[in-house]
Formats: sequence, C-alpha cells, structure tokens
Amino acid sequence: MSKLKISPNVLDDLCSRFLLNIPSQEKEDMIRLCFQIELAHWFYLDFFRAENNRLPDCRMKEFAKLVFETYPFLLNPSDVNVDKVLESWKEYKRSVPTYGAILMDSTLEYVLLVQGFWIKASWGFPKGKVNKDEQPEICAAREVLEETGYDITKSIKPNQYAEHLLNEQLSRLYFVRDVPLDTKFGPKTRGEIKNVQWFSVSDLPAHKKDQTPKQNLNIAANCFFMVIPFMKQLR
Repeated sequence: MSKLKISPNVLDDLCSRFLLNIPSQEKEDMIRLCFQIELAHWFYLDFFRAENNRLPDCRMKEFAKLVFETYPFLLNPSDVNVDKVLESWKEYKRSVPTYGAILMDSTLEYVLLVQGFWIKASWGFPKGKVNKDEQPEICAAREVLEETGYDITKSIKPNQYAEHLLNEQLSRLYFVRDVPLDTKFGPKTRGEIKNVQWFSVSDLPAHKKDQTPKQNLNIAANCFFMVIPFMKQLR
C-alpha cells in the first residue's frame, strides 16, 4: 500500500489527460506506459502542486506506484513487479534520447507546434525517440516528416539546436528557419497528431505561471508544458 496520498480528483484528472485515451499498444507496453505516467507526474508537480502546496511532493517512483495501485487495470500482466518495470524503464530512458525540430518562419516570429490525440489539449514540438543506429539529424527529419508532412532533411544544420535533459532523458531540437507560413502541413502517421499550427512566439509562455497565452489565445500555460523548457532559446 502506497503511503503517498493525492486527491482522487487530481489523480482522475491526470489519468484522463495522459493515460485513459492512449492507444491499446501503448497501454500494453509497460515501458511506453511509464513514459505517459512520467508526463502525468511532471504535469502534477509543475501545475497542480505549484498551485496548491498542500498537495504532497513526490518522486516518479512513488507517483507511479500510486497510479498503478489506484488504476490496477493498467498493469500488464496484473501481477507484474512494478519496481522491476520502473527500473527497466529508467534504463531504457537513459539510453534512448529524442530528437526533433523547432520550425520557424523567416521573421523568427512564428513557431510550429503539434498537438497529439492522446495528451489532452497539450502542444509541443515535433519530435520522437531515436531508432537503433540512427543519426540524430536523420531521426529529427524522420519525426518531423511523420508528424507534420514537412521535409527538413536539406534544412537541418547539425550544430544549430537547443538541448535539454528532461527528467533524465535527452531532448534535442534542431532549429529550422525560413519555413513558409503558407505551407500545407499534414501528418503522415494516422492517429498520433490531431493539429499542426503556427503560434506567435510572443504568445507562448516563458514559464508555467505566465498568463500570456491565456490572455492572447485563451489557452492555459499548462497546455504548453512541453514547450516551456525551450522558450529561453526562442526569445
């Protein structure tokens, strides 16, 4: 029994945002599921707990155990050892970085973001996990093409990128400039990307309490939580 106590309403909100609607193959793969739980944990700390410090602080391991305890249908198989799953996930995460791109127009005033089907209302940069023996730039170009339909192969400059270690996983985004604003985007993969849209850099949040997107776009800052770590390099 987990000692961690988080309000059922908060857990249900996080579960509906990050876990309930993901594809069945994601739920069946415990490693992939752990990545979704990590997003929920990150969101919990950055937004729920930041707004209400009476909510308990917790590490990913504690949080994941509480999630599996509260929603046992996520366990596959039902008697799986959660500690071993989390250890395998940590080892995998450290070994598999993600690559993608920050696409901007010629004025550098607009940036392209994608919205997935499975993470409720959240926007981020097109990116994904690298395949075995795949070069970073090749991975970035492949992921951008899959998620937006736009080929950046000839536009990538290997030394121009922003890089962050997000919860122990390397995330590198290459800067790609001079993308026409009238480009027709269309995801190549089905069921992953719901929207592809230009945003003014000045409308995006610089930090999690930034009210700019709410005022200008009527979109809460927490919908851009995967963008915020890279905003310093965009301004």
